[in-house]
Amino acid sequence: MKWTPGGESPDIEDRRDDTGGGGGGFQFGGMHIGIGGAIILLILSFVFKTNFFALLSGGGSVAPSPSAVSDPNRPRGTSPQDESEKPLVQFISFVLDDTQKTWTAILPQQANKQYRHAKLVLYRDAIQSGCGNAQSATGPFYCPEDEKVYIDLGFYDELKRRFGAPGQFAQAYVLAHEIGHHVQKILGIEAQEVQLQQQNPRMRNALSVKLELQADCFAGIWAQNTQQRGLLEQGDIDSALGAAAAVGDDRLQKMATGHVTPDSFTHGTSQQRMTWFRKGFDSGSISSCDTFGQ
Repeated sequence: MKWTPGGESPDIEDRRDDTGGGGGGFQFGGMHIGIGGAIILLILSFVFKTNFFALLSGGGSVAPSPSAVSDPNRPRGTSPQDESEKPLVQFISFVLDDTQKTWTAILPQQANKQYRHAKLVLYRDAIQSGCGNAQSATGPFYCPEDEKVYIDLGFYDELKRRFGAPGQFAQAYVLAHEIGHHVQKILGIEAQEVQLQQQNPRMRNALSVKLELQADCFAGIWAQNTQQRGLLEQGDIDSALGAAAAVGDDRLQKMATGHVTPDSFTHGTSQQRMTWFRKGFDSGSISSCDTFGQ
């Protein structure tokens, strides 16, 4: 992806050196688990030989892994890890500003809605969000209560090393997907989904899949916009599709448990995720992303 390194986005809250971010497990209520959450659940399933995916439908909490606990003795300020992550922070800043600039233009044109900026919180180990306590095991997620995206940058290493989804545009897809959830909040789709879940709890997982696939489609809309502006390079779309496929429920479940349980899907299959990203990319239209109508 073509981009120019620069400063840090004004919409970033850098809390990587905060201490006491909060422990006590991750509260799923009100929070949409990001694609990173599914990846980390797979890792936990391997380590503890327990199907952590089952917790998504049960509203339970996940105890933090040993590496997900904040070190209260770590001093505040710039650390060597901060410096090593600086290029990635600059890239994420660029993607954040670019996605939000894109939706600022698209929403009034296509939905007669004004876009309002989300914040991106960078953290390590543990964080207190508007949706409750979360650890690194949560992966990237969007909290509709405070309209913020939360990312522990260590997730991107997992995406590349463990799940074979390298490349900057794979990283960009992750953030664009989470901003897609913010767009859903602005459009009122997120609130409608919550209401439908309350009315029919048995449809909770199926509705979650529709919400996640729509966020993939919205990420595709942004990708099309970057192509129109000449920012895409050869292989970028394949990189994004590879990331989408890597975190399909069917693939993750088979890797974790050896079998697939469609009724427990919360994000969609690898093929569905690629299909909806591609649909957004090919059309550039919000109306083409109506996963709830299909």
